Formats: sequence, C-alpha cells, structure tokens
Amino acid sequence: MQSIGFILVLALAGVTLGIPLNDKCSLIGLWKNDLGSEMNITAVNNVGKIFGTYLTRVSSTDKPIGVSPLRGSQQMGDQEQPTFGFTVAWSFSDSTTVFVGQCFVDDKGKETLQTMWLLRKKVDSSQDNWKATLVGTNLFTRV
Repeated sequence: MQSIGFILVLALAGVTLGIPLNDKCSLIGLWKNDLGSEMNITAVNNVGKIFGTYLTRVSSTDKPIGVSPLRGSQQMGDQEQPTFGFTVAWSFSDSTTVFVGQCFVDDKGKETLQTMWLLRKKVDSSQDNWKATLVGTNLFTRV
C-alpha cells in the first residue's frame, strides 16, 4: 500500500511541476524555426505518413509567399525520438525542398526538431545546374 501511495505522490508531483511523464516526441502540432518559418504537422498516420503545411518566412522570389503542402514519413514503432523526412513543394515558386531530421526531447520535456534541408530551384539549362541546389539546417521548436 505504501508503494502505491509513493507512486501516486510522484505522479502528482510530475503533473504539478510540469515534469514530463512521457518523453516520447510527437511531430504533430505547430512548429517554428530559427528563421521564423512555421510548420503545422496536422497528422501522422499509423504507417508513419506525415501531412501538414509550411509557411516560410524567407524566399528569393518576388511572388507573394503562400502556405505550401508538406508530405513525408517518420520511423514508426517504439521510437521515442523518431527520425523523419518530408518534402515541401512550394506553392509560390518553381522549387522544392526536402528536409530530414530527428525529434528530440530534453530532460525538461522540451521538444525540438533538428533538421537539414536541400532546396532545388528551377534553372534554365543544365549548364546552370551547379547553382540549382542549396543546403542548410534549421532548428524547430514547438509553438
């Protein structure tokens, strides 16, 4: 009986202090990166397919920036900090970006997404291929 009471006290302390009782990282939700771009992952289905939208805050086009569809997949099973990948086909330009990354949970329960990306922009000829791909990294935090 004492051990049940002790477990109950620990559980209540965790809820009261905000200590995460489940340190599994979930991709679903609204995320913001270090450049101010917002990503909303609306669903991850039972086979790991990711669905959502992306609103970038950076672009080299003169066209108005719009929300773009996001599709991808994550590792499934007993993954506490899953790896994932997704593609954004930009709705306002002739470019596509692929992201790969991993979801991390720190010892305070804060979730972050560490990502690396490749952006492929359309060029006029194969001679311009050398300047068509950009590479970078982003850190996303939950909003």
